[in-house]
Amino acid sequence: MLVQKYKEMLSGKSVIRELSEFATARGREIGYENVFDYSLGNPSVPVPREFTDEMIHMLANQGTNELHGYSPSLGITSVREAVAASLEKRFGLPYRREHIFMASGAAGALAHAFRLVTEPGDEILTFAPYFPEYGPYVNLTGAVLKVVPPDTERFQIRFDKLEEMLTEKVKAVLINTPNNPSGTVYSGETLERLSDLLRGKSAEYGHEIYLISDEPYREIVFGGVEAPCVSAFYDNTIMCYSFSKSLSIPGERIGYVAVNPRCREAETMVNMCGQISRGIGHNCPPSIIQLAVAKVLDRTADLSVYETNMEILYKELMELGFDCVKPGGTFYIFPRALEEDAKVFCRRALDYDLVLVPGDTFGAPGYFRMAYCIDTEKVERSLGALRRFVSETYR
Repeated sequence: MLVQKYKEMLSGKSVIRELSEFATARGREIGYENVFDYSLGNPSVPVPREFTDEMIHMLANQGTNELHGYSPSLGITSVREAVAASLEKRFGLPYRREHIFMASGAAGALAHAFRLVTEPGDEILTFAPYFPEYGPYVNLTGAVLKVVPPDTERFQIRFDKLEEMLTEKVKAVLINTPNNPSGTVYSGETLERLSDLLRGKSAEYGHEIYLISDEPYREIVFGGVEAPCVSAFYDNTIMCYSFSKSLSIPGERIGYVAVNPRCREAETMVNMCGQISRGIGHNCPPSIIQLAVAKVLDRTADLSVYETNMEILYKELMELGFDCVKPGGTFYIFPRALEEDAKVFCRRALDYDLVLVPGDTFGAPGYFRMAYCIDTEKVERSLGALRRFVSETYR
């Protein structure tokens, strides 16, 4: 027999993917340039030239086995050393290669982090609004994801609700800053308060509560906004990073786990990641991509377009009467819908070829997400459709 839990998941496919597929199909009818597709968080800016040049150089000058053979289980040693040196230089923490595990993107990094610190039945807490794939990522390990209700004023953390839910069964807290879908960047004050709470509860319960920090948008922070290093606040932090957004290479599936050097048994945890890989088959990311990213650790794609797009949309949304927290980073904005049911709101928007994602899927009913990782010219053209939608439907 087929495994029932996966069969049942077929009826609960990703809303984001379904909307993206709708946009593609609609584009075949009217031309995709006429579909204002804000559904999928797929980076839109070109890959840095340095990355492409490095790939070309390696392919022309290095051996097949080095570029295309299996890497060591923990990742290529020189790459781990380069990542550690970059983190130490940037954040002032004494990272060494022994603290780094190369992974297949942030999803692969999270898959290892969850299995490092939880047994079946343990709980992991995260905060709404949150990336909906956290649900299957966690729950299919046998652990249980529980979601703290959102702080809708600033999309920081509702500490009153967190303290209620932070029971002895919780082995990890999962955060995502800058945040998908809200674009919020957790402040130093928020991170300090969270760290103090976790230290106190760890001592009270007699076991570590780990902080798992999902950071694929770390480099996309807008002018005037500070993005503190999460690991600097809390020793038992497991950083999960992806180069997908910073270098515009999501299809290459490359990232890493970086265990805080101050974490007890940090080196053991990294070695355990190699053993976890044996159980989930999520190991040995492509050697050539590991080598390429190691050469451009101080580079990013030109991320400025995302701030440009955000400013255009935020200004328009506010003028149209939306309630919206201004993003501090990422390429998402998360306004409150103009009616209580955001799913109905987003269905109505489709009549204007506006593809928006209801906030229900992110644990925040009544809101909707716009992924503005599209050409600025298209953002500007979408404003007319947005104005017509609001005027003809809600005025």
